[in-house]
Amino acid sequence: MGGTGAPRLTVKGAATRRRIVEGAAVEIRERGASATTLDDIRAHTATSKGQIFHYFPGGKEELLLAVAELEAERVLDDQQPHLGNLALLDTWEAWQDWRDAVVRRYERQGVNCPLGALMFELGRTTPASQAVTGQLLAQWQAALRAGVRRMQDGGRIDAELDADTVAAALVAAVEGGVTILLATGALTHLEAALDTTLSLLRPGASASGM
Repeated sequence: MGGTGAPRLTVKGAATRRRIVEGAAVEIRERGASATTLDDIRAHTATSKGQIFHYFPGGKEELLLAVAELEAERVLDDQQPHLGNLALLDTWEAWQDWRDAVVRRYERQGVNCPLGALMFELGRTTPASQAVTGQLLAQWQAALRAGVRRMQDGGRIDAELDADTVAAALVAAVEGGVTILLATGALTHLEAALDTTLSLLRPGASASGM
C-alpha cells in the first residue's frame, strides 16, 4: 500500500522512510497512537525533526497514515502463505490451516489493535482512513475469492455459490469476531464465526444464506 502520496525516493531514502514508519509502529504499539509524539518517534528511530518532515511533510497525521498502511499490510502478511498467489486454499485442510493462522494472529494481538487505534486517531470516516481500510478489505476478499473458486473448480464447494459473496462473508466473520475479542478478550466468537461459515460451505451443508 502507498496511499500517502509520498514523492519518489532513492533506495536509501525509501529505506530511511521505512525505518521511521516501522519505528513509529513500535512506539504506537507500546504507547498508543494518541500518546505517541514525534519526539518519541525521533528518539526511537534516531532521526532528526528535519528528516521526519522531509519524509512526512504533513507531520504526525501523515506518519500515522503510513503506519496504518503498514499495519494493514501485516494483517495480510500474518495470513501467508495461505493467501499467496500459488494454488493454495484448494483443500479443506488448507482452509483449516488458514483459519488456524487467523486465530493465532488475533490471539497474539489480544485486545490491543494497532490498526484500530490508528483508524480511531485518524478518524474512521476520513477519505485517507477509508482508503486504507478499503484496500485492505479488497485485497483480503480477493485472495479468499480466488481460494473459493479453486475449491469450486475442484468440486469441493457448490459451484452455484457466488465466490465474492462467500469471501465477503468470511472477512465479515473475522472482523465481527475480532470486534468482540477487542471488547471482551475472548476468542470464542471469532472461532465460532469462522468454523460455522466454513462448515456451511461443505457439500451437503445448508448454505442458503449465501
